[in-house]
Amino acid sequence: MNDNVLQRETYQPGDRIFKEGDEGNLAYVVQSGEVEIFKTIDGVETVLGTVGQGGIFGEMALIDSKPRMAAARAKTGSTIIVVTRATFEQKLGKADPFIRGLLNILANNVRALVK
Repeated sequence: MNDNVLQRETYQPGDRIFKEGDEGNLAYVVQSGEVEIFKTIDGVETVLGTVGQGGIFGEMALIDSKPRMAAARAKTGSTIIVVTRATFEQKLGKADPFIRGLLNILANNVRALVK
């Protein structure tokens, strides 16, 4: 990815990046700051994890084209690099078919665990 053409977004603490159930056409890389991934389970908001600098999130929806299984919000002031579906598919298209199949299996396994 060419650093000059990457789309970046900035978020303040508490800003929602995406909601559970949203269509997932983007993945994100944390350039700076921290992002919380959370899910509402039995009416209670549960933090599943925190993604810091260099971490990626939102990739599951790009892998399997299913709705977002959790929500994301900035835990701290954050700068996020946006990865479009087109960029993801271009990179994935260069991968071995075994790797693409493995990614789908892993995504399905994770979704089954976090229901």
